[in-house]
Amino acid sequence: MAESHPLSSPMVVRSLGLDTDPFRPKMDDKDVLGPEVPYLSAIGALMYLATHTRPDISFAVNLLSRFSSCPTQRHWNGIKHVLRYLQGTKDLGLFYTNQNKEGLVDFADAGYLSDPHNARSQTGYVFTHGGTAISWRSMKQTIAATSSNHSEILAVHEASRELFRTGGVIRVVLFFLHHGFVPLGFPDKVLMRQH
Repeated sequence: MAESHPLSSPMVVRSLGLDTDPFRPKMDDKDVLGPEVPYLSAIGALMYLATHTRPDISFAVNLLSRFSSCPTQRHWNGIKHVLRYLQGTKDLGLFYTNQNKEGLVDFADAGYLSDPHNARSQTGYVFTHGGTAISWRSMKQTIAATSSNHSEILAVHEASRELFRTGGVIRVVLFFLHHGFVPLGFPDKVLMRQH
C-alpha cells in the first residue's frame, strides 16, 4: 500500500438501495474471503486508529467491521480504500494546546435508516475541548428508530451519556492541575506527581 494512489475521502459514497449499496451483506453467490486475506487484522488496526487518533475514519471502520464474520471482496476493497485515504492524510492528526480558552463543545447527529439492510440508524458524536476532538464515536443504533426525530433523540441520548463521563474526567484533570498535580493515568488508577 506504500505506493498506492492516495485518496481524499475515507469511503466511497454509499447508495441506500438494497441492491446497489457497495457495503451490503454477503450475497449467496459471492465467496467469503479466506484466511489468506488479513481482513480481521486490518479491521483491528483501523479500529485502534479510529478510537485513538483518527475520528475521521470512525464511520467507515464501524461499517466495515460489521462484516468481519463473512467479508467479501467488496468489503476488502473498502478496507483498501480506507488505507489509501490514510496514506494520503498521514499529516493529519490531533493537536492539543493549553493556549485555547474554548471549553467543552459537543456535536451529535444521526443518520436515519443508514443501514437499510437491518433497518437501523447511525449515531455519531464528537466532543471538542480547545477546538480539538477529545472524544468521539460512530455506531449503529441498537434499537430501530421509528422516525428521523426518534433517531436524533437516540443520538442525543448516547452523546449525553458520554458527556457525563467526559465532563467528569475533565473536572478531575482540571482539579489536579489547579492544585499542582499532574495525573499520570486514567481512569482506574491515578498516580500523581507534584510540579
